[in-house]
This record gives sequence, structure tokens and C-alpha cells, in this order.
Amino acid sequence: MTRYDALELIAAEIASFEAACAGRDSTAAWQALERTHIISQPYLTLHLTSHWAMLRYALHERDLREAIGQCLRIVLAPLGAISGRLPVGNTGPSKVSAFRPMPIPQDLLARMNDKS
Repeated sequence: MTRYDALELIAAEIASFEAACAGRDSTAAWQALERTHIISQPYLTLHLTSHWAMLRYALHERDLREAIGQCLRIVLAPLGAISGRLPVGNTGPSKVSAFRPMPIPQDLLARMNDKS
């Protein structure tokens, strides 16, 4: 999947995030941000942008624990990129270990594979 393909998929997830926010559906909003994180991981600037979006949403939700966790991830993401230790499928919120690989949701995996 190219960076351009990733941006296309991310745009769709951001639209889902915005719709969830408009509907005041925090669970769906976080899910869209997590999917954005999965897509963005191979591209450092996109990866950092996904954590920045999570940080902003955590602050919007007044979730201090999540906001602190996102600050740490913003610092750690470049180190993971340099060392090649980015766990595939990791959804990115602070409630999940930053080093834990996770299965990619099947629908998202299919869309990512279609772009390859």
C-alpha cells in the first residue's frame, strides 16, 4: 500500500470519526481513530498525525490518562519507526500496550490489501 493509498483510506476513517463526533458517539469516534492508526503505522508522519488526533480527542473528552498516554506515544513513535518495532495492527490508545501486535479487522485488512 502506498502512502497515497493510505491517505485515501485515512480520509474515509476521518469522515467516520467526524460523523461519530457529530452524533456524539464516543465509542465510534475512537474506533475510527484506532483504524486510522492501524493504516498510518508504516508512515511516520501519518502515524504521528494519528496520535496527535487521538491526543486532541482525549483532551476534548477530558480524558487525562489517555492524553498523557498519547503524549508518550508521540515521543515513542519515531523510535519505533527507526528500530522497526511497530506492532502490526496495534490500535494506538493508551489502554493497549504500545508494543502489542493485534489482528487487523477483516474489513480494513481487505481494503488495505485492495490498495496493494
